[in-house]
Amino acid sequence: MAERDERVDDGAGGGADAGGGGMAPSGQQQRSGEPEGDVYEWFRRGARLLAQGNPAAAEQLLARAAEAEPGSRSIREALARAQFDAGSYAAALENFRTVALADPSDDYAQFGWGVAAARLGDFEASAEHLALAVAMRPENDHYRVALRQTRATLAARTGAFGPLLPGAPGYLEPPAGADGPGPGTTAGPEPTGDRDRHDG
Repeated sequence: MAERDERVDDGAGGGADAGGGGMAPSGQQQRSGEPEGDVYEWFRRGARLLAQGNPAAAEQLLARAAEAEPGSRSIREALARAQFDAGSYAAALENFRTVALADPSDDYAQFGWGVAAARLGDFEASAEHLALAVAMRPENDHYRVALRQTRATLAARTGAFGPLLPGAPGYLEPPAGADGPGPGTTAGPEPTGDRDRHDG
């Protein structure tokens, strides 16, 4: 998934990026099973793990941070990125959706919602949210490429490019015993003139 530009736009008064309010002091004793540090430290460590290519470990820390600061859009977005990179597309979609609904002008949340929907096979929703992201930031290549791919998939599904030929991605062999050959297949030798005469 494309990296988001780093920015501080939490909007959750005292969230992770705001660096205050509602967070436990660093030296405070942790509840059993909690990672060391406060919510801001969990967020920073989770973001670092994600940047280092460890999305599963990042997801664990960021999920703790999101549980502690549920209104923080920055934490929830980082969690969604970790979930997406770890292959948890449904969870990523829910978190991107939450961020996008809280701030519909958040182009990256719209992009994340779109690519997660595509991974789940919902190309109609994917096209809608990717188009919003492209409208907000038309210069972003990642957004434009993702939208082009989703629209191509939708077009292919409606047959806009003609029937799929054997060997093409998505081509399904006709079931055994189907009436007649599928597109681009043969059902054996062509009938001869003698056979046509015997049948008629």
